Amino acid sequence: MPRPIAATLSLNALQNNLQVVRRHSPKSKVWSVVKANAYGHGLARIWQGLQQTDGFALLDFNEAVLLREAGWHGPILLLEGFFSAQDLKEVSHYGLTTAVHSHWQLDALAKAEVSAPIDVYLKINSGMNRLGFHPKEAVEIWQQLRAISQVGEITLMTHFASADGPEGINGQLDKMEQGTHSISAPRCYANSAATLWHPQAHHDWVRPGIILYGASPSGRADDVANTGLQPVMTLSSEIIAVQSLEKGDRVGYSGRYQAEQSQRIGVVACGYADGYPRHAPSGTPIIVGGVNTRTLGTVSMDMLMVDLTPCPEAQIGTSVELWGKQLPIDDVAAAAGTLGYELMSALAQRVPVRVSA
Repeated sequence: MPRPIAATLSLNALQNNLQVVRRHSPKSKVWSVVKANAYGHGLARIWQGLQQTDGFALLDFNEAVLLREAGWHGPILLLEGFFSAQDLKEVSHYGLTTAVHSHWQLDALAKAEVSAPIDVYLKINSGMNRLGFHPKEAVEIWQQLRAISQVGEITLMTHFASADGPEGINGQLDKMEQGTHSISAPRCYANSAATLWHPQAHHDWVRPGIILYGASPSGRADDVANTGLQPVMTLSSEIIAVQSLEKGDRVGYSGRYQAEQSQRIGVVACGYADGYPRHAPSGTPIIVGGVNTRTLGTVSMDMLMVDLTPCPEAQIGTSVELWGKQLPIDDVAAAAGTLGYELMSALAQRVPVRVSA
């Protein structure tokens, strides 16, 4: 007797979102970013919905092998690169492209015994201050890589910190231009936000992630409302109990919600052990029987409570959408003080997943 909660994934929505990316960057090839198990959607379940991509970008070597063994023969990019010199034999064996962001990796490449040259993405730190070489080093590092016979094609790469906000990308683009203008090589700069909103950064490849799954890189659903993006994941459940409250009754752990008048509430089979954010406060949007309403009280491990005042016909068995087709995941995330990225990635293993066309 399975619980009524389930996540439904739409491959049609995924394919649609890839086409939205192509419309925004018609002259660029597309790396579909499927890191973190395809943002919680399950790489093995959904990769075929992205078969029209030009390549897949991810972090985990085992996920790269999964794609190869599943039949993907195109490019695969390791966004964080390799982590030890011993990794390079397998990187070459599986025909992977690797980011290079540290000096020790240059030495490892030069000493590697590989079956074929390895294509690399030279990571430049243009202001994010995570991975990458300083722009002033770019020419020197590029020349070093060109001299290594174990290295194939070299592509320049950077990552934007504020492509989704008012600061924009011009400062980082200026640093890239200053450091790399003399380098003749393909370029891959644009993340999801830059793919949508900064065409000057599209260059040879774009790297969309969150937008492939139908959510906003800014965390604001309104920012992508007119793009044609569609949510891939819908998390749904049902009302499993109904309670009638009197004025003053409290709800849930610590009684954080107190009824101001008589009201009906519903108990939903979904909690933080399913991936719903425990810190979501009373008032977080939720849809019951197609009607917009709100959560009440503290989210429990396995259940949460909802206000049935706007939907008086609701009863045990009434459908509930936690996020998805009717309710943008970004709206739920915003109410909980987080991002849609986190909610997608946190979907628990115990939640049944259905894949639809």
